[in-house]
Amino acid sequence: MSLRAKKPGDSLESMELPPVSRLDLIKYAGASGDFNPIHTIDEAAEKARLPGIIAHGMWTMGNLGKLFTPYVGEGFIEKFSVRFAGMVFLGDRLTLSATLKEVQGARQTYEVLVANQDGGKVIKGEIVFKMYGE
Repeated sequence: MSLRAKKPGDSLESMELPPVSRLDLIKYAGASGDFNPIHTIDEAAEKARLPGIIAHGMWTMGNLGKLFTPYVGEGFIEKFSVRFAGMVFLGDRLTLSATLKEVQGARQTYEVLVANQDGGKVIKGEIVFKMYGE
């Protein structure tokens, strides 16, 4: 379904990511330049008094963009803002979701959420998607 047909209250198809792996986080560290060892090394996470390795917040946030990949021919993400609400650990299964909150001309504002396998909200935020040609 086209985003143009969406009305406030409609949701995009949610997406469940594969379990978070150490390799995901190592690759992200290399791509982003964020080599903080709490994201990849057990001993560093333990030393920081964390219950285990935690995913980069921006890795988790970036994955939210995948919800809009099917719509790249219709527009683009103009604004992306989130609040980190919880930690993501190795093995977590994350579900990404977006619900249309408001339409103003060519701009659609979505409430976005990332939840873990226990339903814990790890990211809450908003994405403004701007349609082409309007």
